[in-house]
Amino acid sequence: MRILSATALLLAASACVPQPVAPPAPAPKPVVALPAPPVTAAPRGADWRDWPLTPGDWTWQRDTRGSIARFAPAGGPARLALRCDRDRRQIILSVDGSAATTLTIRTTSIARALPVQPNGGNPPSFAATLAANDGLLDAMGFSRGRFVIERPGASTLVVPAWAEIERVTEDCRG
Repeated sequence: MRILSATALLLAASACVPQPVAPPAPAPKPVVALPAPPVTAAPRGADWRDWPLTPGDWTWQRDTRGSIARFAPAGGPARLALRCDRDRRQIILSVDGSAATTLTIRTTSIARALPVQPNGGNPPSFAATLAANDGLLDAMGFSRGRFVIERPGASTLVVPAWAEIERVTEDCRG
């Protein structure tokens, strides 16, 4: 009986020992929305012929002075225009912007700086005048896939060399 009493006493004593309790779960951390990282242009390689094209397409139309080719994003204003003044046998090259005094055109065969004048308008632009037989026009039209127009104080335009350039040129040459 003593064994039975000792066992009962041990069982009663073990009931008084606190059982281990799991620690409380940590409170959930509040969800904080982080700002999106700034959008930056993809780094350009050293060779402009590998740069991505500026978004846009060329359009051509006849007008009272000759014809005009415009390079513009869908539904947006022209970034670049070539207008034939047939009577003067000149092509007016207009580029969007307002701060430049020169622009540099680079093709696969020619690189040339052109002086420009403010052209007014909304949005503002500036223009250079070229003779219809200027070889730079052919270089732009036949450049391998693209040419660039560098403008101080504005982004460089990387423009596809499409047939509309040569169409305006040929309209002016007669």
